[in-house]
Amino acid sequence: MPLLRDVRNELGSSYLLDHVDNPVLWRTWGEDALNEAKRTDRPIFLSVGYAACHWCHVMAHESFEDIEIARLLNENFIPIKVDREERPDVDAFYMAATQLVAGHGGWPMSVFLLPDGKPFMAGTYYPPTDRGGQVGFARLLEALHEAWINQRELVERQAGELSDALAREVLFIDHLAPFRDAIDLSVVRRHLRAELIEQVDADGGFGTAPKFPRPSLVEALLEFEDDEARSAVTRTLDAMSRRGLYDHFGGGFARYSVDAVWHVPHFEKMLSDQALLARCYLQASLAMNRSEWREVALDTLGFVVRELRRDDGYSSSLDADAGGVEGSHVTWTADEIEEVLREHALSDRLVDVLARWRVEAPGRFEGRSIPRLGDGEPFFTPSSFSLAHTALMAKRATRVQPSRDEKVILEWNAMIASALLRSDDRDFETYGLDLLRSLSTTHFSDATWWRTERRQAHATASDVAWLVDAMIDAFELTGDDEWLEGANDVAHFLIDHYWDGPVPSAQTPSQGGGVFSQSDLVGDLATRPKEIFDGATPSAHAVSTRALARTALCRGDQELLVVAQRLVELAGTLLVSHPSAVPDLVAAAGFALEGVEVVIPGVQGDWAHHVRSMAMPRTILITGSGTSPLLVDRDEGLAYVCRGGVCSLPASSVDALDAQLREVRHSWLS
Repeated sequence: MPLLRDVRNELGSSYLLDHVDNPVLWRTWGEDALNEAKRTDRPIFLSVGYAACHWCHVMAHESFEDIEIARLLNENFIPIKVDREERPDVDAFYMAATQLVAGHGGWPMSVFLLPDGKPFMAGTYYPPTDRGGQVGFARLLEALHEAWINQRELVERQAGELSDALAREVLFIDHLAPFRDAIDLSVVRRHLRAELIEQVDADGGFGTAPKFPRPSLVEALLEFEDDEARSAVTRTLDAMSRRGLYDHFGGGFARYSVDAVWHVPHFEKMLSDQALLARCYLQASLAMNRSEWREVALDTLGFVVRELRRDDGYSSSLDADAGGVEGSHVTWTADEIEEVLREHALSDRLVDVLARWRVEAPGRFEGRSIPRLGDGEPFFTPSSFSLAHTALMAKRATRVQPSRDEKVILEWNAMIASALLRSDDRDFETYGLDLLRSLSTTHFSDATWWRTERRQAHATASDVAWLVDAMIDAFELTGDDEWLEGANDVAHFLIDHYWDGPVPSAQTPSQGGGVFSQSDLVGDLATRPKEIFDGATPSAHAVSTRALARTALCRGDQELLVVAQRLVELAGTLLVSHPSAVPDLVAAAGFALEGVEVVIPGVQGDWAHHVRSMAMPRTILITGSGTSPLLVDRDEGLAYVCRGGVCSLPASSVDALDAQLREVRHSWLS
């Protein structure tokens, strides 16, 4: 039974490596640890976190490095440590339990399990001793051990009741009432718009502090051209990119804002956030003709390539802390700015520099300032500030830097490949294509796909579906069959290993129960969960719907399209009644039910570039001279707009093509 310290050379997780030398005898998640709990008849303490999590570091220092707390854990429990980014299925399953018990979730996540894996108690961060009305971790451990010895029946009954509720929660979609009517997506989109307009606030974003970026909510509002929707989009995208959430010297977005005005971020930077936000800003720049938002996207991608790129992909995150101090690498005082400028004979620029990046004395974050853009300041640094910017960047580079989590996560790397491929920047596009080729080598072996390059955890449905989706992006960009064939192969891997029950077909379209989050090759959870609700990242259900539908449209594959449409049908009740809970699925359903193919045979040229420069959701671009049935018997020099197996008359000019696409856009909202 492996302890972390016994397998340290095999670990690819910075988070797990950080805990190898704790006095707590951490074990890795798996059958061996569960069997040891059964053999010794001890409950399990499951601790879940990730490398860039500030409060994970705090609890590790306060409790997991404490000798007495370690003794309590080692003697009375089987301690297991999990990196949520390596095993998002384990994290999601027990996070659902934590939310049921505590009423909220978060990391570090602290869950107590029976030896068979059923949870009976759960929470998040615990201080080492009683503090501020919160029970201390040491006292909690003693109380739970006492209950295990003297009130075993009560503990097991509580675990049984929680497990029943948990099974309903993680298989929520299986309990939805069937939706028998046809789904009118134009009505669903208007319903979603109304819900989002009610939620958006004056400072942008959707909800109160802590405030997380939700790119899919912004993208949903981009469907609409009314002043209210456009104002909500503008407030949100400007606030996120111009205030403290964005790193105006290092590039990239922080994980979230701890306040409601996007001023003070939680400083960790996740690859997934950079990818989704870059895609969002690119889409918004096309939809609303805002060049500054394209600059935000390209600057974000530049940060990723510069700071997260490895030989075999992109690292998963940068830490919130540097040298043990949260955000110390990012913040400034006015005196520090003045000293740097004086050293570079730029003292005459002090007032302007302080105003551009709103560095105040005293600053509003523990006496320091988090750079933000002053009113009217452009996003990209003007030439008049370039010397000062370079000097400040050089000074910042001398500070202790945050650690980097080196895991190459398939899902997040496919996300960033997609963003790079959508950038309309040749260098970034090349990076995206190279990355996809690399992932096909590093993350595939023994006829299966793996979550990370270490090949220790099987890929989730989201990993596989995002890879399919990124391959379709590559096909749209290049027209090369290599990518379409790859997407089709991986799409069928998704169906073969993640689909619940019989696979739908044109003859039996309403069979099967959707996608499990977890492969059938994994068996260390009591229940295979399904993920339907969209959160910080799109749900596995939504991404699978989009990926399968886009692949089907490119190939003219009606059987594959039926599978995507079954996923929409399964969630029909949610789509119609609570679309803001599944915004990514609303968008994905558009491909499955209303997808449009724009077919431009032959070598890519001005027409293809014109189509790619338009804001056309639910549209697939098919070019080249490959094997897609939609290219058969089509003439070069013409463009074809096809929907539901029917094509309009071929367009012989860009104006004629635009007229057909305007008609399509109108039909989506009518």
